[in-house]
Amino acid sequence: MVSLFGYGKTTKALAKVVKDAIFYDDKCLKPFRDEDGFMVKPSNEFNPKYSSLEIPSPGIPPSNQLIKDSKNLLSEYDYFADATPLKIWISGTNGKTTTTQMMQHLLASRGSVCGGNIGTPLAELNTEAKIWILETSSFTLHYTSIAAPNIYVLLPLSPDHISWHGSMKEYVDAKLKPLSFMKEGEVAIIPEIYKETPTDAHLITYKDEASLAKYFDIDVSKIKFKGAFLADALLAMSVDKILFDEIDYEKINAFTLEAHRQEELRDAKNRLWVNDTKATNLDATIAALKRYKDSHIHLILGGDDKGVELDELFLYMQNFSLSIYTIGSNKEKLSTLAQKYKIEFTTCKNLADAINKIDTRLKKDETALLSPAASSLDEFSSYMQRGNEFKDAVHKLKFST
Repeated sequence: MVSLFGYGKTTKALAKVVKDAIFYDDKCLKPFRDEDGFMVKPSNEFNPKYSSLEIPSPGIPPSNQLIKDSKNLLSEYDYFADATPLKIWISGTNGKTTTTQMMQHLLASRGSVCGGNIGTPLAELNTEAKIWILETSSFTLHYTSIAAPNIYVLLPLSPDHISWHGSMKEYVDAKLKPLSFMKEGEVAIIPEIYKETPTDAHLITYKDEASLAKYFDIDVSKIKFKGAFLADALLAMSVDKILFDEIDYEKINAFTLEAHRQEELRDAKNRLWVNDTKATNLDATIAALKRYKDSHIHLILGGDDKGVELDELFLYMQNFSLSIYTIGSNKEKLSTLAQKYKIEFTTCKNLADAINKIDTRLKKDETALLSPAASSLDEFSSYMQRGNEFKDAVHKLKFST
């Protein structure tokens, strides 16, 4: 009997390819059969004696009793370790979704498909495809002990999911874990700071965008993307260069960015507002600040920061001309930090209040930036709702006098 922990997208897809699967879910109060005929049971009914294999939904933390009781734990990636497509894994704190999408854009004509954390479970990917491009979370990597990529792309790391992993060290260790499984002839592209990590793979390290471009002989002046998106584009192009010795500027420039990441819009007075609601940690916000450093920035900051220390962000912000508008459940913490680091701030009731206050102060050569460095779930259903409300409010400014 195969035990699937969590009744979600990943495990539902797995149930259709494994034999004799039973779901165990913390939210299930009494056993039932779903529309596909699979049994779903409460977590407390799991008995390892009657389970030959346990596969968890990636988000279930190691502290969960199901994980503690497991005897034959295997990740989704491990289950498909023998699948034949060439496997490219992309991980990091910020930018892995965009890098994955850009890479798929470049390699689709070569027979690639993409999935993993980006939305399509491995169980639904075409095993006849030539290449699997997988956005890979630290949760998945924590549970993976067999599978390995042929090419591993790691974006820079900053504090994230610390409560899940237990410490920053555990988070970093999970991200570096694939290197220990990789073999000679395989390739890993990782930040220079981790260059001493033991691996049999060919290691390519980078310090910044300039070092990446130099190594792969890429002319950044021919790429339309700037800021954090430039790094995403360079990493995608680097893999294209490794596999097919190709640098296609026209194709990468044809890629369209998804909403909610440094998404620019103008109000009726032609003032710049930037929706960067997907910046849910300090590193993402730092990337946005870098992009708009040449103007005075009105920064909307705050939400659920999950207990992460934010002093690094405030130290960084001392180098900028900016004003902070704090919102969300950590607004008082942010206001205290702003006082400590002598940064101008305004404590706001909510997002709408912050936008209204900025509207009265924003000049044409300045930037209004929503880049919260925090999760949205304290006040919104998702970061997308937060971003959409921001855009709607800015749109309504067009009708103000």
